[in-house]
Amino acid sequence: MKETDKSADLSRLAMKRALSGSLLLTFRELWAMRLTQGIVAVSTLAWLLLSFAMNLDVVEGSISALKIFGVASVPDEMVKDVATGEWVRQAISVDKFVIGISSFVFGAAYFLGTLLGLFATMPLIGGFLEQGRIDLLISKPLTRSRLLTGHLLGVLLTVLALATYLILGVWVAISIKTGLWHPIMLLSIPLIVIMFGVMYSVILSVTIVSRSSGLALILTYGLIFISAILAAHDQLEKVLSPSAKLIYRIFYHVFPNFVEVVMIQSQLLSGEAVSSWYPLFSSILFGSVIYGLGYFWFNRRDF
Repeated sequence: MKETDKSADLSRLAMKRALSGSLLLTFRELWAMRLTQGIVAVSTLAWLLLSFAMNLDVVEGSISALKIFGVASVPDEMVKDVATGEWVRQAISVDKFVIGISSFVFGAAYFLGTLLGLFATMPLIGGFLEQGRIDLLISKPLTRSRLLTGHLLGVLLTVLALATYLILGVWVAISIKTGLWHPIMLLSIPLIVIMFGVMYSVILSVTIVSRSSGLALILTYGLIFISAILAAHDQLEKVLSPSAKLIYRIFYHVFPNFVEVVMIQSQLLSGEAVSSWYPLFSSILFGSVIYGLGYFWFNRRDF
């Protein structure tokens, strides 16, 4: 009985080591890429710029002067005078300045980070499935599902580390400069990781089925482009015929709403009530289904 328990413990230990090995291998491959290193460099430059090159003069909750590398300017906005009804210029408030910077950083990290991240991770799953390498991997004392999970976790943990490094660094720099600490900005981190994971499901599953990572990337970018069209559903549905509107709605509910998720973060940052969480939840459902198909095919496929 003891020998049986000992054998089972050794087997579980071997499986854990194989799983962690798959995760660490993916993690190391990503961090060795020049593109990943470039993203780290740009992120470092962003929060260093906000920390040392930008200076703010705040008077009664408004920014009276903004200096970047010693060049001064006065950020302002047009507001309507209640008494006269005329539009006048006034200094922008610190709150609006912080929201503006935060929205810009999130938008850049969300769109550029996801597009570059998908491009960077595309070769990984192709290399993962290369003949010889996959034969060696599946010979390990590990189920195929856990093997694929190790790869997926390595990718997502890298994205999490990069997103946290950028967003957290910028948030701390802005908060120290302005004295306003808005932790709601940190919700950008899970949103970026979740939506990257949703889009990576297409890369992973299409590559497993077709053995073509290039095709997978094209389809993924195509879905992101389509999501920009789907985000304008309120305007487009008014001019579509009933049959076209039906097809449009099917696409809206089936495909991921990548672009519309940006609006959720914008509403959170501005303190508004989120008009709808549906784009996020429907996208997560899409990614879950696609991952399920990818796992199913990976377990059934002969390598």
